[in-house]
Amino acid sequence: MVTATTFVGEAGDIHRFEHLRQIQKLAGCNLVENSSGKHKGKTTISHRGRKRLRHGLFMAMIAILGKNPEFQELHYRNQTRENNPLNKMQSIIALCGKLIRIFYTILSKGVDYNPEKMMGDIQQSAKKTA
Repeated sequence: MVTATTFVGEAGDIHRFEHLRQIQKLAGCNLVENSSGKHKGKTTISHRGRKRLRHGLFMAMIAILGKNPEFQELHYRNQTRENNPLNKMQSIIALCGKLIRIFYTILSKGVDYNPEKMMGDIQQSAKKTA
């Protein structure tokens, strides 16, 4: 409940955003490449958005990973995939982005959270790559 309140309080009216990437940018969870000239550095999150929103999402994801089996499976999959495996923190930030997408869909379309739909979309994309 606190997470939803933090999200709505920091993001404001969800209908003012045309795309969920705008909310990810507002939270500072969008990716930026640290490069200069011929040097290509690591890709990190921008940290340019609202710190309280990003912190609230991160703390919520820590709690969700302790209790929600769907997110636990996603976290494990992010860390053990063959192509571009993520470390623990990268996976948690990626799942924060997933949480933003879930909140955006629930608030903009007025649907209920459906874990089967969330996992079904991921399993379909895994079948396409296989």
